[in-house]
Amino acid sequence: MEKFTTFTSRLAPLPVDNVDTDQIIPARFLKTTSKAGLGDELFYDWRYDADGSPKPDFILNKPEGHAAQVLLAGDNFGCGSSREHAPWALAQYGFRAVISTSFADIFRGNSLKNSLLPVVVSREVHGALFNAVAHDPAATVTVDLAQQKLTLPDGSSVGFPIDEFAKHCMLEGVDELGYILQQEAAIGGYEAKRLLSVNTLAST
Repeated sequence: MEKFTTFTSRLAPLPVDNVDTDQIIPARFLKTTSKAGLGDELFYDWRYDADGSPKPDFILNKPEGHAAQVLLAGDNFGCGSSREHAPWALAQYGFRAVISTSFADIFRGNSLKNSLLPVVVSREVHGALFNAVAHDPAATVTVDLAQQKLTLPDGSSVGFPIDEFAKHCMLEGVDELGYILQQEAAIGGYEAKRLLSVNTLAST
């Protein structure tokens, strides 16, 4: 994974509550174990007609949707069945963060493991963001993971929660295995001391 850095982006508004993982990436696209191409299948049944033609009214088919790295989603985003393909598809499309009032637990965990930041905000901030982008489609937010701060279009900022271990991994650009490998020297030192202790006890 790449290190997660502070960025400023437009918002792609999707004011729909309870968007489940089958809507994010339909089940028929889950046969692949590769992330490649999943961005094209993101929100497929909402994004395309039956003949595969893009629906012009869907946000990802509009210029402002193309330019956005932040998805402004409705409440309880990512509910439904567990599938890591959902954050894969969002990240492959180009989203780096999703803003909502709440996320399904499994989706949130899968997102953090794939460097897709779920940002939880209050209902008041959530509503203000939808109002801001409705009045100005070019409105932007700045996402600062290190400070856990979201800067709003009016210049004010709010904090957001995140698991400390997930935050460390995203900032360092490592997954769980990569984190363990970073501790190789400390693990080797511990094992050497443990072996010395065992050998000492055995010789007494």
